[in-house]
Amino acid sequence: MTIAGSDSGGGAGIQADLRTFSAAGIYGCSVITAVTAQNPRQVSGCEVMPPDLIKAQYNAIVSSMAVRAAKTGMLGNGAAVRILIRCLENKSFPLIVDPVMIASSGAKLLDAEGMEIVKNEFLHLADMVTPNLPEAEWLLGRKLRDQNDYVQGASELAERYKCGVLLKTGHAPGPSDLIADVAVIDNKTMLLTSPRVTDLEEYAAHGTGCTLSSAITAMLARGEKWRDALLGAKSFVYGSLCEVAHVGKKLDCMYPPLDDYSGQVGLKNLTPGKKNVSGTRRQK
Repeated sequence: MTIAGSDSGGGAGIQADLRTFSAAGIYGCSVITAVTAQNPRQVSGCEVMPPDLIKAQYNAIVSSMAVRAAKTGMLGNGAAVRILIRCLENKSFPLIVDPVMIASSGAKLLDAEGMEIVKNEFLHLADMVTPNLPEAEWLLGRKLRDQNDYVQGASELAERYKCGVLLKTGHAPGPSDLIADVAVIDNKTMLLTSPRVTDLEEYAAHGTGCTLSSAITAMLARGEKWRDALLGAKSFVYGSLCEVAHVGKKLDCMYPPLDDYSGQVGLKNLTPGKKNVSGTRRQK
């Protein structure tokens, strides 16, 4: 199940989540929190769903379907976050929270009330949170400037919210041919790596965060362990960037890959005495 906003351009949000679920062989259902008018280049309108309608969508799903895993994305405003806390407080499935609050450009994607509720209440419901750097900095109240900061910040968030953390570093400053996200699971700290795709059209990476969190959710729904879910999701995102679809004039979008990219990703343990893990071909 995905709980997120609709992206009319299809690159992110509910559309990206359901496309990812389908590619992973998972039946997807959705709770739409907001409807946006957008394409990968711009957002021209947004309407947040009434709390009662959000609750009704959620109840319609959990009352009849065997939900194996769920994720949240764009939540809209404080009222939407509050009703979802009530919905999810007795959940029986793992919850991945992509705290869609601040875009990599710095733009706010959730109102001030909603951001405070997410920080102080909602994230405590998560089994894993997947913030980007600006979101992690806002949650921690300080700048994160290098890999040592990223590791420390991810560990602090894991301790605060008693859950797994995947700190996304794709927009970190400085030249690098490798993207190294920081994962903290069960008190173990790891670097989740993939090559950087450098020849992308300007907007082709739109929706990477949504796709990553929904891919983790899909892997968990398939019965994968957390480490394998992270590797599979990272491979899927990297492949989706390598095999973008041409959807308009000078406009590319991520699309589920046909080839297997699992050999290009790795999970490097930073915890002493633990072996490193590289990507391996997954059995279907």
